[in-house]
Amino acid sequence: MTHDESRVIDAVPTGLFIGGTWRPAAGGRTLTVDDPATGKPLCEVADATPEDGAAALDAAVAAQPAWAATPPRDRGEILRRAYETVMARVDDLALVMTLEMGKPLAESRGEIAYAAEFLRWFGEEAVRIEGSYAVAPAGTSRFLVQKQPVGPCLLITPWNFPMAMGTRKIGPAVAAGCTMVLKPSEFTPLSLHALADILRECGLPDGVLNVVTTSDAGGVMEPLIRDGRARKLSFTGSTPVGKALLAQCAEKVLKTSMELGGNAPFLVFDDADLDKAVEGAMLAKMRNMGEACTAANRFLVQRGVAAEFGERLAERMGALAVGRGTDDGVQVGPLVNAKGRDKVAALVADAVEKGASVRVGGEAVAGPGYFYRPTVLTGVPLAARLSHEEIFGPVAAITVFDTEDEAVAAANDTEFGLVGYLFTENLTRALRVSERLESGMVGLNTGLVSNPAAPFGGVKESGLGREGGRVGIEEFLETKYVAIGFGG
Repeated sequence: MTHDESRVIDAVPTGLFIGGTWRPAAGGRTLTVDDPATGKPLCEVADATPEDGAAALDAAVAAQPAWAATPPRDRGEILRRAYETVMARVDDLALVMTLEMGKPLAESRGEIAYAAEFLRWFGEEAVRIEGSYAVAPAGTSRFLVQKQPVGPCLLITPWNFPMAMGTRKIGPAVAAGCTMVLKPSEFTPLSLHALADILRECGLPDGVLNVVTTSDAGGVMEPLIRDGRARKLSFTGSTPVGKALLAQCAEKVLKTSMELGGNAPFLVFDDADLDKAVEGAMLAKMRNMGEACTAANRFLVQRGVAAEFGERLAERMGALAVGRGTDDGVQVGPLVNAKGRDKVAALVADAVEKGASVRVGGEAVAGPGYFYRPTVLTGVPLAARLSHEEIFGPVAAITVFDTEDEAVAAANDTEFGLVGYLFTENLTRALRVSERLESGMVGLNTGLVSNPAAPFGGVKESGLGREGGRVGIEEFLETKYVAIGFGG
């Protein structure tokens, strides 16, 4: 590592954050955080045990009454200060993210700004938690409806957006008055360790946020779910893991938010503006090296423009510079680990075996690190695995369609329903297809849907609930109704 890289890594706390204190794991257990661009270790962090998890939940439960009683304005001000601090340190935080996750520095800076916006947005929402007062229809009583924090929450975040997935949960929980036990990914814990320390610095009371990084996610988190004192679980990750967590939550009837897998279709009609469509494709496919649940997974292109679209997309993808995210000019970093790279290679090989053609890329890059070349495949049959499985890599798979009905049927032929993308200049078709797509979000003539001020989430097996927007804080609130006698 360079001197600057060592400096920012050394500044990140490496313990467990429990009850407002950074401390080692029970028994001194540690795990290694690697740089996916080199395969070499960055540092060691504390590896939480079930006992550490229990201590974190104890701290959250103990802090809950006072935190719920804290004035909303005070909660919002903590988030505002955290927003300002994160933005003031964007360069160092971006470097930490690039080192642990691999994305180019420009993308890391973009994620830090995006993550900070959740702190600012929910800092503003903290003072807008509203109830109601109404006369009963018969006039003999009054209805008082109020919103209260759901209580201690368990938050589990993934490795691909290591800070934004944290602030998208921490922001509304803090604003609503909930305490938390957060488990970041063991692959990319440093960004959230840095954020937790910023929140401590900005006045978040002890025990409100507790962070337990662990290599034993099931052993640490399942007892906390089954304990019963935590009243909500918010999880972002794969659908199989989400289903297992839902089953565990059923025992104690925990409130749940699930942001799970995706298989996003990207529809391009004959009347699309191809300049917009290609630019949108680059955004929807290559953000985060394709390691995003919102990444375009299946490109469904109408026959009249399929050849030109494929040629133009291949030209753009083939021109991307691949390398370590800290290097100047790099646009595509490594995948997170060897397992992720090998999955992408296997999906491409399966598609080629079933008849797809490689227009550009189609191969791993020699190490060190876990790189895969940006790839465009054409003539991909619907029977190929990557038409049904989430790729999570820099591969654009193009399938041709003829009619709108055919395109919509293919787009909806999946158990997932997170996001769909649609490019057309026909207003009626735009509205009609947007309504027909079975997804929680639609990108209409845009390849970017994520925004802290908008509700994020999916349907079918892509999840439950929404994060962000006006509804995001509702996921951390319960509705209480008080019937008031009003007899004569």
